[in-house]
Amino acid sequence: MTLESDIALAIRLADAAGAVIRPHFRAGFAHEAKGDDSPVTEADRAAEAAMRRLLDAEAPRDGIIGEEYGAERPDAARQWVLDPIDGTVSFMAGRPIFGTLIALLQDGWPVLGIIDQPIARERWVGATGQATLFNGRPAATRACRSLADAALATTGPQYFSDHDGEHFMALAAKTAHKRMLFGGDCYNYGLLASGHIDLVVEAGLKLHDFAALVPVVEGAGGTMCDWNGDPLNADSDGHVIALGDPARLEDVIEGLACHH
Repeated sequence: MTLESDIALAIRLADAAGAVIRPHFRAGFAHEAKGDDSPVTEADRAAEAAMRRLLDAEAPRDGIIGEEYGAERPDAARQWVLDPIDGTVSFMAGRPIFGTLIALLQDGWPVLGIIDQPIARERWVGATGQATLFNGRPAATRACRSLADAALATTGPQYFSDHDGEHFMALAAKTAHKRMLFGGDCYNYGLLASGHIDLVVEAGLKLHDFAALVPVVEGAGGTMCDWNGDPLNADSDGHVIALGDPARLEDVIEGLACHH
């Protein structure tokens, strides 16, 4: 498989998921709570099932790690990582800021990622060594002169442990906190890649939450890492920094002031 054919397949996966999700948006749909109390809808499950059918047909030797249906062929060097609706809470509330996340890992490292917002029909496609595209045109992060100018986003304070929350708030106090954004899940990372916000900081993310984001952010000129500054891969613990201007990275890590 070439990177081009992998990107083409990932785009077909996003198309398939979006076609399933759109009819459910702001419509009556069944939902239930998973074991960790996070909600899951029939749209999540149907969208992942549609993507898995396509992968089984087109990339039968590759592994699949999906939020709803677990892992298949976990020993394969190539793994597709799927999150059919990242931001289910937003989806259920009728907010079109959720997204479908599709990533390809090679030996545990993200080499391709898509963030797809199927309602607004906005799509970010990132791949190693290539410029990130937003709806077919190059996306670029913006410069940030100082942490005090940085617009910071996170999905919500409820996703931090008390300990992580203290570190996050210490960082937030050094940013343009009157412009701090809550909510957004993966959509924030697309906005960062397109130069609309500067910084996203989260904890407790799973591989399917962050794998697709890395190629998108980095291909747009940004950087992603954990709270210690280490690059993200399948073994990362879910503490995530996405930064539009890599020159501010030391300031961000210092602002979090944590030494795990």
